[in-house]
Amino acid sequence: MGIRVLTAAMILGSLAHAAEPDVASGPWDLRALRQPPQVTWLAREGTLRSLLYANEPYRGKPTRVFAYYAVPEPRQGRAPAMVLVHGGGGQAYPDWAELWAKRGYAAIAMDLNGCGPKGEPLPDAMPALDHRFIFQSMSEGLRETWPYHAVAAVLRAISFLAAQPEVDSDRIGITGLSWGGFLTCMAASLDGRVKVAIPVYGCGFIYEDGLFVPDFQKMPDADRKLWIESFDPSRYLAQARVPMLWITGTTDIVYPLDIFQKSYRLPRGPRPLSVIVGMPHTLVAATTAAEIGLFADQHLRGGTPLAEMGPLSVQGETVEATFRSPVPVAKAALCYTTDTVIWKERKWETAPAKIAGDRLRAPLPAPRPIVFFLSLTDARGVTVTTEHRALGEKERPRE
Repeated sequence: MGIRVLTAAMILGSLAHAAEPDVASGPWDLRALRQPPQVTWLAREGTLRSLLYANEPYRGKPTRVFAYYAVPEPRQGRAPAMVLVHGGGGQAYPDWAELWAKRGYAAIAMDLNGCGPKGEPLPDAMPALDHRFIFQSMSEGLRETWPYHAVAAVLRAISFLAAQPEVDSDRIGITGLSWGGFLTCMAASLDGRVKVAIPVYGCGFIYEDGLFVPDFQKMPDADRKLWIESFDPSRYLAQARVPMLWITGTTDIVYPLDIFQKSYRLPRGPRPLSVIVGMPHTLVAATTAAEIGLFADQHLRGGTPLAEMGPLSVQGETVEATFRSPVPVAKAALCYTTDTVIWKERKWETAPAKIAGDRLRAPLPAPRPIVFFLSLTDARGVTVTTEHRALGEKERPRE
């Protein structure tokens, strides 16, 4: 009982000390997290560097996070920067940081599993990225859980970048995959210094559908309610104003399309969508998609924008949407499924859509129920899509 009272007080205290007006801050002290963290450099020269930076105390002891930091060479003036957030089973990826440095960005890729450069546990580690510390340690208090430490570590990575002399602190973005996409949603909602966000796969409402529902079902009612109110991105996304590109696959094995859609509808800034038929839930797919770098360039370097899609319109047996693209369109398609099994097991089909001026148009296949959306790919190979819509579909099966 005492733990519950202390936790509630912790939340209220944080809300009262939010770093930005009208921002729900949950259990985090956002003002403190905006300060540059204490850094121990392990390698400070060259394009790829490494460091440890201080994070929140865990069980009464200080912790540090290992990270790679890559800088672009040669540089002209201060560079834009990206925070790179791995998913479950991941680590600080040096190649990922170097990829962004080659694009002209400073980039930090941190380890959120409490490990060092060779995967060895740090002596002053944060909680591991493990279901035990994500869902099963609530009885110790919110500040002893992985989500609390992971969000703090991501926000401190932003603070680290903002303090670097080679970084333009007004041009910082973030992207992450899976749990990293989950954390990208949180950072975009909690920290106004983020100027562009690209969550891949990860989203909110994870207690409603997807891989983690069994974990929530095993939690005591009070723990489950407190976890959702404190850590689920659905509680924060409505306050996000930053441009956010949402990327996922039609049959993602962790975050189904229903909760993904509920999540991307919450932010109040631009929120283009790229849903790819058959996109696998992998590091390679989530870090090398052309859409990611070009969307970051659009908002941090004045690059050519992605195409914009209007809402779906269904007229009889025809579906259409308007679009605007600064780059010639290579192809358009209707993507659909008539399956009614759980999302990750549905088979998706594609059929050509007609391009007529600024409109895409396609006939709807006859079977009902049907779930569908329109897809546009430009000459750069960049795909944007409309939201999906269901016709004739009853309550969908859950995972």
